[in-house]
Amino acid sequence: MKARIYKRISAIPARGESIKTAAITNERGVALIVVILAISIIVALTIQLNRDMRAQMYAAANLSDQTRLRYVAESGIYAAQALLLADKNGFDALTEDWANTEMVSLKSEEFFDNASFKLTIEDEGGKININKVVAGNAYNVPVREMLLRLLTGPSFRLEEASAGEILDSIKDWIDGDDDASGKGSEEGAKNGALDCIEELLMIKGVSREVFYGSEAIYGLSRCLTVFGDGKININTAPRPVLLALSAQMTGEAVEALDAYRRDEKNSVADVGWVQGVPEATGLNIPVGSLTVKSDIFQIKAVGVQGRMKRQIDAVVSRDAGRTKISTLSWKVE
Repeated sequence: MKARIYKRISAIPARGESIKTAAITNERGVALIVVILAISIIVALTIQLNRDMRAQMYAAANLSDQTRLRYVAESGIYAAQALLLADKNGFDALTEDWANTEMVSLKSEEFFDNASFKLTIEDEGGKININKVVAGNAYNVPVREMLLRLLTGPSFRLEEASAGEILDSIKDWIDGDDDASGKGSEEGAKNGALDCIEELLMIKGVSREVFYGSEAIYGLSRCLTVFGDGKININTAPRPVLLALSAQMTGEAVEALDAYRRDEKNSVADVGWVQGVPEATGLNIPVGSLTVKSDIFQIKAVGVQGRMKRQIDAVVSRDAGRTKISTLSWKVE
């Protein structure tokens, strides 16, 4: 009996031994938790590092592609300049190579690996010089009336009061005095000529919709310019500008004039061709303010690679001898 009791007692662990065993077990549990946390942190850091490296690689590749596309677009600008210098016939019209750049754009695919440029050239001489609306500190009345017809015409359809407010605000922006004109505003006015056409967006009443228009409708940005002597190239003027040339001008006359100047069989080397179009007879078109020659052009070249694009907008001036091109403005987007 005593032997059995002794065996049972000897089988029970001592108090110190139980505590020691529990401590070891706890230490192992803590160590396991620490290891798991360390592994989790390492995994998280590794994933983040991988993401950062991939992001940097993509950014570097994107920067490389953007740089490449900029030079592709620059090639388009130089191609446009070459077209303008190759035009030696003494007049500028929509039938000439510089005004029809589709084939040049398509041809560009042969010169670049998986890239090309899209090129357009617009004649600034076919637009109305907005700075000419002011003579001294007063309105240049013929130009104001032309602009009023433009804004109230079918391309913009503004009420005469709204159109007048915009013109008053433009005059106040340009003229040198501090007196508000009609419904215009001298607040923040520059009191000087516009240096770029985008300044119009800073003027009261000129919304982005009116300025930029849409694919189907001309905006002011395509009808107005800040360059030139004020004469309008009848061979290249946009249709809304043609319609604004005279109070008697009709849509039918605009169609006839546009069709005539686009027919390569017709001569447009002199402004007198306008008077030979039957639909335009007796419309009191101010021939003295027209021309058929231009020296300032806007070039837009877009470098394209897949879905990526890079655009350069430049305004250039061609000398009278058509031997040299000078850059007036240059903007990379």
